[in-house]
Amino acid sequence: MIELTAGKLWGMRRMADANGLFKMTAVDQRPPIKGPIAAHYGTDEAPYEDVARFKAMLVETLQEASSAMLLDPHYAIPRGLKYLSPTKGLIVTLEDSLFEETGMGRKSSQIDDWSVGKIKRMGGDAVKVLAWYRPDASPEINQYQQDWTKRIGEACAKYDIPFLFELLVHPIDTDAEQTQDYIEMKTKRSDDVLKSVEAFSGADFGVDVFKLESPVAAKDVAETDGVQAMFDELGRLAGRPWVMLSAGAGKPEFKTILEHAYKAGASGYLAGRAIWLDAFQAFPDWEKIHAGLVGESASYMKEISALTDEKATPWVTHECYGQGGASFTPSDASFRHEYSEI
Repeated sequence: MIELTAGKLWGMRRMADANGLFKMTAVDQRPPIKGPIAAHYGTDEAPYEDVARFKAMLVETLQEASSAMLLDPHYAIPRGLKYLSPTKGLIVTLEDSLFEETGMGRKSSQIDDWSVGKIKRMGGDAVKVLAWYRPDASPEINQYQQDWTKRIGEACAKYDIPFLFELLVHPIDTDAEQTQDYIEMKTKRSDDVLKSVEAFSGADFGVDVFKLESPVAAKDVAETDGVQAMFDELGRLAGRPWVMLSAGAGKPEFKTILEHAYKAGASGYLAGRAIWLDAFQAFPDWEKIHAGLVGESASYMKEISALTDEKATPWVTHECYGQGGASFTPSDASFRHEYSEI
């Protein structure tokens, strides 16, 4: 059974809506936004102002339907934080979008000059970290990823802030499909997704919420046999509240993924591109982008929010917290001792 400390409980509540459901919007993407902008200008690097402007627009237009928003320290926080309502949860991403590619695994790293402690001090409600992982990658690389994740989990425990952990499988040298983009592998194997979750499900990693990809490629979810059983196994292996990521899936495909995830006990979503990518295609027409966000994107958010209300499992009732659900009821003495040095 998982027992929550006061700070973790409060942060989890801040991320969810009043019914304990996660309807979280991701604004932290960097390569998926910087890449198309740079391509438009024909430059190696996207102009900072364009990337930051789009992220600020996402915060302004999409926060109403969100229980929380995920912002990055590079662009979204400097330009978008001032628009975020204090009634919304604030999740801050800690991993750098740059990673070391070895061919037999990827090494993740933190953003320079950022830490769990800094996120806590700035008022963040949760820390989000993405780790690339393949169970069949080099054992040395996998150990590196596990040790890196464990250190972040320990820091989240120290600063008493929820740890929201995202996993993505990726190509290695032996795969026919090769990409370094932040997109779903179309040829991924379900076992790679499931075994990755299992590898990080232990209490020593300190994960409070899993942000997970579909065990089946989005394009194949509707046609693949035994899909629900795979999602059921995904939830079983997570062993705590979990949400779905969109990984660039189209709107209809992501909704289908959510249907399966909610049957398996998921508590909501943390999605970005499924919500706002279509509107972003209009770049650099800012008026058209804005119209798409307040129009089609907002309508889609209402649609998946209604689905979440109807079928998702409130995180507070997850069986990992025991029969009484998530709570914090320490004695006065234990509370004074635990928080006296923070």
